[in-house]
Amino acid sequence: MRMTMTKVKVRVKPLLWGMRQRLTRSRRGRVWGGALLCWLFLTLATPKIPYSPTHHVYADMRNFLGVPNTLNVFTNFPFLVVGVVGLVFCLQGSFFNISLTGEIVGWALFYAGISGVAFGSAYYHLRPDDDRVVWDTLPMMVAYASLFSSFLVERVGQRTGLCFLWVLLLISFLSAAYERTFNDLRLRMMFQLIPCIVIPFMTLLFPPKYTHSRYWLLAAGIYLLSKFEAVTDRKIYMANNYIISGHSLEHICLAMFPTLLTFMLSYRSVKFQRLGDLKENH
Repeated sequence: MRMTMTKVKVRVKPLLWGMRQRLTRSRRGRVWGGALLCWLFLTLATPKIPYSPTHHVYADMRNFLGVPNTLNVFTNFPFLVVGVVGLVFCLQGSFFNISLTGEIVGWALFYAGISGVAFGSAYYHLRPDDDRVVWDTLPMMVAYASLFSSFLVERVGQRTGLCFLWVLLLISFLSAAYERTFNDLRLRMMFQLIPCIVIPFMTLLFPPKYTHSRYWLLAAGIYLLSKFEAVTDRKIYMANNYIISGHSLEHICLAMFPTLLTFMLSYRSVKFQRLGDLKENH
């Protein structure tokens, strides 16, 4: 009798595990479907957002040492430092705690995008206009796409994260082309806004694979602060007696965003391994 009961338990356990896996996949499918529907609804419900006549006019347009818009150009240098250092550490392999191939791809592209921001944004701010603005926005969108992919690899799984990486990179280029062709900022603004909402939400929904996960929330807060500084560009410039503008502070604040994530990658450790990730690695 005991042998029969033992055999039944052995058979039931895999069945229960399979049912849990199917329920988890079903819940994830509903989450992704709901997120996609929300993104489409917000995009379609929002009226067209063209460039304003003052879009390329910033509060601080001073010229030092013969460099136009000097501070808006020079404050991009921190992006280069953080981007190059992060990329080297990521490819070197032993400094960051990265356990999956999908994470290496995502984080390497993230730091490459941050490095590209330094050149693209500096090039744009030397002579801000509609033709150059794509070089300011596209590298950052590539960085956002790669960052969100890395987050998905960590929280959901390697296969899901890599699938989203290629989809989001495609959307990045399509958004930049759409913005330039139709003079409409909606896709780009939604693309930048959604991760700031989804990442904090998903930190609560999916358990962290690594320690130091609070850095994700701190980074999201830093990003929102930088957007506030950009919106209040002139007010900040006047408030500090014309020393530095809100837009220049936005650059410095945004550079803190990858810096925080670099510290996270350096100090974190694995809390648990997902079974799906172990199967994909072998």
